Amino acid sequence: MSVLPDIEPTSAPCPGTAQLAAVIDARPRDLGGFSVGRVLPSPARKLIGPFVFFDHMGPATFPPGQGIDVRPHPHIGLATVTYLFAGEIVHRDSLGSHQPIRPGDVNWMTAGRGIVHSERTGAQLRGSGSRLEGLQLWVALPLEHEEIEPEFHHYPAADLPSREIAGARIRLLAGSAFGERSPVRTLSPLFYADATIPAGSELALPDEHEERAAYVVSGTVACGNERAEPGRMLVFKPGVAAMLRPVGGDTRVALIGGAAIDGERHVFWNFVSSSQARIEQAKRDWREGRFPQVPGDEREFIPLPD
Repeated sequence: MSVLPDIEPTSAPCPGTAQLAAVIDARPRDLGGFSVGRVLPSPARKLIGPFVFFDHMGPATFPPGQGIDVRPHPHIGLATVTYLFAGEIVHRDSLGSHQPIRPGDVNWMTAGRGIVHSERTGAQLRGSGSRLEGLQLWVALPLEHEEIEPEFHHYPAADLPSREIAGARIRLLAGSAFGERSPVRTLSPLFYADATIPAGSELALPDEHEERAAYVVSGTVACGNERAEPGRMLVFKPGVAAMLRPVGGDTRVALIGGAAIDGERHVFWNFVSSSQARIEQAKRDWREGRFPQVPGDEREFIPLPD
């Protein structure tokens, strides 16, 4: 999605729980008639491992004739990761990719030195009406890969490893965790998982990653004396064992983490870079039309924000 990350003082450290470093509540944002919950960046944490951005899209219900229309917009220095719980989004980009993403799939787009993409509701669902819910994350690229050639890869749900641990059902979307490794091509040590924890069970977070967090998608989860409902992210202390326990019913969580990023990252609009000068160049390039166009979606674009 095309968004301007903004940060408000809505999060705080969590000193009362030994496992937690911070608690972050999603802030509602309207992206032109479509609501998202903005989790990262936040005052408490700018990144979790290499994850520099975290949006919960929807849930939203579109009547016939309506849908999402995220017009072509650029990215540099990051990878976008799209994962849906419901609905469908049609991705197009300046590499010529044209790929619908459906629940359980992963769309991983590495921007590198620069890419342009759009995200829209397809004609069939637009005609019939649809429901949409999912997550979009950005991964800051390591210094040595910030300017690589852009890439796009689609991974069907059937290709992603899943397993059950003590009753919890886990699908590993990217990286390595829980004894599994995802086929998704990443450029830094990380993990990203979708886990459903049934009532009466517990799930221990993987401990091989330096930074870890759990975002509650549905249900309620307890960690120590902290409870988290949908829209809340629990950020765990490095090296401390962390256990999640559902409260009152099944709970669905998104788990993320990885090694701390190798240096400061600047963020403006859809641009992420270790160099402020590089971001200024990207701004000029977009304003002056030097980014490539999206085949099949050339008529519109999102202007550079002021």
